[in-house]
This record gives sequence, C-alpha cells and structure tokens, in this order.
Amino acid sequence: MSIEEKVRQVEALFDRLEIEITAFQSETHLHCNAGCGKCCSTPNIDASPLEFLPWAFHLFLNGKAEETLKELNSISTKNCFLYRSLSILEYHKGSCSNYRYRGLICRLFGYGATTDKFGKLRLATCNIIKEEQQENFTKAEVAINKGKYVPIFSDYYMQLAQIDLRMGVSLLPINEALKTAIEEVLHYYAYRPFPGGLENIA
Repeated sequence: MSIEEKVRQVEALFDRLEIEITAFQSETHLHCNAGCGKCCSTPNIDASPLEFLPWAFHLFLNGKAEETLKELNSISTKNCFLYRSLSILEYHKGSCSNYRYRGLICRLFGYGATTDKFGKLRLATCNIIKEEQQENFTKAEVAINKGKYVPIFSDYYMQLAQIDLRMGVSLLPINEALKTAIEEVLHYYAYRPFPGGLENIA
C-alpha cells in the first residue's frame, strides 16, 4: 500500500471518529475548557507513528519535512513538539500548532473509553472535566455502562493497526512518533517521484 493510500485511510478513520465524538459530546454535554492545554502539555505521552502520517505527509507536500525533522532532532524536551503554550508562566494554557493533523491519542482523550480490569468501560478524561463537570461526567459513565456508544481506545488502535501493522502498533514517546512518521515519508519518496494530483490532501 502506498503512503498516499495509508494517509487516506488514516484520515478516513479520523473522520469517522470525529462524527462519533461530536455525537457523544452533544449527548453528554461534556466539553474541554476553552484554551486549556493541560493534557497536551503533559510529558511522556505515547503515540504511534501511523497516527501522525497525515501530518508528516502534509509537511512533505509543503516542502517542510526535512526542516521539521531537523527541529525535532535538536530538541530534548519530552513535551509534544506540536503544542504551543501561551507562555512559560501559563504552560497549561495553549493549543496544538497543527490541530487538523493531530494524532489519534489527541482525538480520543477526553471522549474515549478504556476497559478496566473488571471489563467495565471507563471514560478516559482529565481531572478538570471530572471535577468541573462532575454531574455530566457521572451521568455519562452510567449511560456508557448501560450501553450508550462511546469510542473505545483499543478498538480504534486496532483499526489503525489494520492500515499498517508495523507503524500502527509501535507506541513511542510522542516526539519519536512524529520523527518516525516524517522519516517514513522521506524514505518512501527518496527513490519515487513526487506525488501528483494530491493538492486536496495538502
């Protein structure tokens, strides 16, 4: 499967998830606080290279892949390269610098569920939502365990792995995942012509 086809399939997966999350938010009234970047500013987030393949491909089409790879190789921080805080003093407030191309982990957290050791679904979200939207959070958890549909982390990562097993199951520190995604695209096109007719993806 070509890089272009993998990108299309990952983006199609993200589009389906976006519809599900929008519906879940509408039904539960759970939401992230405007301008909050606490989960994004957390170090030690793991992700797979495949979930950032659309981002890496976008960089490549715009002539920024090699430059971005150099930047990634020069940083030592474990915090996500794509996160932009408002300031050093307000590090937990900020946003993603490339929100359209954020990864699967970024999309699922807050509105996806994991299964606990008893086989019960638990909403994977932050303490801010749990505490500040306690009533809606509790109602959502009760509804989930009565059968309300919620996106499940393991289901989506399984679907991701079906697109490319090697890149989909390899969980790395987020900046390593970003680097690997760019390297994958650069290696693929090292001896292949530049992709044509893909302006709609860029």
